[in-house]
Amino acid sequence: MKLTTADAADLLDVDESTIYRWIEERDLPAERIAERTLLNRAALLEWATEHRVAVSPRVFLPAEAGGERLPSFAAALAAGGVHHALPGGTRQEVLREAVSRLPLPEGIEAEELLAFLLARETAGSSAIGDGIAIPHVRAPIVLDVDEALVSLSFLAEPVDFGASDGRPVTVLVTMVTPTVHGHLHLLAALACLLRDEGFRAAVKAAAPAEELLALAREIEARGVGRRAETGAA
Repeated sequence: MKLTTADAADLLDVDESTIYRWIEERDLPAERIAERTLLNRAALLEWATEHRVAVSPRVFLPAEAGGERLPSFAAALAAGGVHHALPGGTRQEVLREAVSRLPLPEGIEAEELLAFLLARETAGSSAIGDGIAIPHVRAPIVLDVDEALVSLSFLAEPVDFGASDGRPVTVLVTMVTPTVHGHLHLLAALACLLRDEGFRAAVKAAAPAEELLALAREIEARGVGRRAETGAA
């Protein structure tokens, strides 16, 4: 999904001039098409998460968008699960374990999903820095599922994912959604959550599932409330 610089500014709650400055000075991914500067939404959200740039709380949209009911991150995480001490010493091993823990519906093969994730890794590291990896950030996993699934997996041992900051990965976030729009919405929500000091600290501490879910619900509710206060549609 392509964004204009005005769209990107709205998503990150900054002036449009700041977007242009980040393109020039901080390697924000963008391209020129027909004399317009455009950004890929998934790449923008990946960049924001990696560079710890705040995403607008307006991403916690409770209503339908374009006829589609956007998923709640907390609900998707409750459906996908929080998993501790995920075994494995290589990317392939930990990804296989993460996939095996997803409650995939009948008819969806875990091996096919694993092959997709491994293919993504050959195209470049999915590590976004600070010990976190999102294996499919720019290539949404869109499957025939009734609801979005997000799994948060804490690795038993750090694994080298070739991160740009040189840090091994200790946290994997895996998402499966029915639509690309839903994936992008959840990715934006994740970027916003990881900017919250309390949620990020809980992730770094590999907190229990109940604590992480409670924090996610609280932050989402805060974002929705802020929308109501500003009268956003």
